[in-house]
Amino acid sequence: MKTILSFVVVFFLALTVNAQEFKFEKETIDYGKIEQGSNGSRVFEFTNVGDAPLKIKDVKSTCGCTVPKKPEKPIMPGEKGQIEVSYNTNRLGSFSKAITIYSNAKEERKMLKIKGYITKKE
Repeated sequence: MKTILSFVVVFFLALTVNAQEFKFEKETIDYGKIEQGSNGSRVFEFTNVGDAPLKIKDVKSTCGCTVPKKPEKPIMPGEKGQIEVSYNTNRLGSFSKAITIYSNAKEERKMLKIKGYITKKE
């Protein structure tokens, strides 16, 4: 029993010693008021503050009007990466959407948000 317990403790210590973690500059992007049909592309920038390569497995949005794009290559410790997000600005009114990132970081799922208000084109 002591051997199993010791193995479990060593396993969890190994996970925390060799961990990946992001630090985002912003976790919410506020588009503010923008005109219908304007550029809906924005970028979430982050840094791998862990000590192992960070791999983004998948990035999903809450609807088809928001299209996220993940980095294809692992982000090395200390390096910066980007999650690109495009929102369809042809829909009038306010919006608030969530983007979920799936990765090998300590926090396997990370939520980001975009919000704003689309005004009619004059």
